[in-house]
Amino acid sequence: MTFFMAEQQIKTLDLTQELEFVSKLAREAATIVNTFYIGSSEVRYKPGDEPVTEADRSANQHIVERIRARFPEDGLLSEESKDDLARLDNSRVWIVDPLDGTKEFIARNGEFSIMIGLVVEGRAVLGVVQQPATSLLYAGAAGHGAYLYEDGERIRLTASNFADIRNMTMVSSRSHRQQIVDRIRAQLNITRERVSGSAGLKVGLITRQLADLYIHPSPGCKEWDLCAPQALLEAAGGRMTDCWGNPLRYNKRDVRAHNGIIATNGAVHDQVVEVVASICEEFGYNQDDGFW
Repeated sequence: MTFFMAEQQIKTLDLTQELEFVSKLAREAATIVNTFYIGSSEVRYKPGDEPVTEADRSANQHIVERIRARFPEDGLLSEESKDDLARLDNSRVWIVDPLDGTKEFIARNGEFSIMIGLVVEGRAVLGVVQQPATSLLYAGAAGHGAYLYEDGERIRLTASNFADIRNMTMVSSRSHRQQIVDRIRAQLNITRERVSGSAGLKVGLITRQLADLYIHPSPGCKEWDLCAPQALLEAAGGRMTDCWGNPLRYNKRDVRAHNGIIATNGAVHDQVVEVVASICEEFGYNQDDGFW
């Protein structure tokens, strides 16, 4: 079954209870993750040489069990749970990455996060990103705005309004550096760059005006990497699309983002898309065909 919610429908959603619930849930999961972070956590490897730890599994179990108990009628997709595709019959689906940035967790650099997102009819409408190492909590939802919770304070998040691309700051991956990203940055004449792990934390920097754009033109991202960050970014006034400017759709059978992603402050999104799409095609990447 295929769903996709229109923009005008999104504005009518009341997600107050859901946002409160998953914000609390993310904090609970952070407590679990931190017990392994300050201690030890066995590392195993999934297909594709992707690491997974006891922290991933324990946080996942807690999050999944709590969501299923609170919202039994909703679908659920999590990186660390078997996907039986039953979610495809649901218009509301929770999408979870219990530990985004496992390599950073293993490296003990603090740049990992817990991400919980909600999709309604194919659209990311709610997202929570919790950084266990710092206790920072990013939370946003359609119609509610986006907020950072730090040391008991609630700070409104709004993406920058910079419209001069050359003066923007790009946030790049610490563990997944790509030659094409360097080419894009040069073409955009961007000289300012920050490096961070976890897609959620990169987007968090954009919502805090510490960066202005993030570009990941490979098919490595899955729905659980993107759902919560997109909802958070859009609640803060930014935009996220694929590298050709197409909207991202969730709760698909194939969870890969074949056309990569572009996340910006929203002010110059279309201009960035034009440059990125051109370079992707220059590198031999074709829209909707996948990258590798």
